[in-house]
Amino acid sequence: MNLPPDARLSRRHALCGALAVGAGALLSVPALAASGSALPLITKPIPSSGEHLPAIGLGTDKFEQDERAGIQAEIQRMQQLGGTVIDTAAAYGDAETLIGEALAGSRERMFIATKLTASGRGFRSDGVGGQASFERSLMRLRTTKIDLLQIHNLDGVESLLPQLQEWKKAGRIRYIGITTSRVAQHEEMIGYVRKYPLDFIQVDYSIDNRDAAKTLLPLAQERHIAVLANVPFGFGNVLHQAQSRKLPPWAADVDVTSWAQLLLKYVISHPAVTVAIPGSTQVAHLEDNQGAARGRLPDAAMRLKMEQLWDSAAG
Repeated sequence: MNLPPDARLSRRHALCGALAVGAGALLSVPALAASGSALPLITKPIPSSGEHLPAIGLGTDKFEQDERAGIQAEIQRMQQLGGTVIDTAAAYGDAETLIGEALAGSRERMFIATKLTASGRGFRSDGVGGQASFERSLMRLRTTKIDLLQIHNLDGVESLLPQLQEWKKAGRIRYIGITTSRVAQHEEMIGYVRKYPLDFIQVDYSIDNRDAAKTLLPLAQERHIAVLANVPFGFGNVLHQAQSRKLPPWAADVDVTSWAQLLLKYVISHPAVTVAIPGSTQVAHLEDNQGAARGRLPDAAMRLKMEQLWDSAAG
């Protein structure tokens, strides 16, 4: 996902603020990791194949070389907690290289999604697009096959999809998809979803940004397409807003012990959403996020209660 510079709020500050406000209702992050592991893992099926994926993955747009040790520790911890889905992109700077290094010897246990564009333009991009971008991604990720290859921000859907279909037929990729992280592109994405056979779409969706639930998510269900939900914390602003709110006591009814988990469980409880991919570069944040992949999911009544709680405070 492409994060506007002025929207990249510190997850540390946002999470700490939320913990401070609701201290009486929350556990520490280490306690979350320890208790969460005893709860059943939430998985969801990919409609086109029936393959199940853990419902909380990892976004990597902030991965940088100078954080190599921490990122390797985070990915190792993710594997220990049962997570498998890592979403990255050719345009995410060092991310693919760092993931390839971290997964040396354990690649087969993970579900790797990456992205390319026709133009080579994009966030931290260096102008390499199309087939050259794909070959470089394979090299950086130290793999011969990509689980999910996506066309980033709809850049080159018409020109690239035939090539992706050929790579899929040849066994070089397993699934194909298209992505956006902007509401302004939802209408364009709807047109592509109706026109092309896709395995996945990736779209922005959070409790504070429900636009995708009006049309895109129901359409994905209708077309039997899996959904990766990006920016589930709303480019950081949703967690930031949570600092002024106390975690509701009924959050425990769905095995939630932090605001991050509540926000993520709202996202993955939508029947169309397959996996949410919150970004993280720290083990403590990853452990908290992965806690949302365990235990009970909100039902329709609980989801409505979450929306009403959020909207009443926002208004």
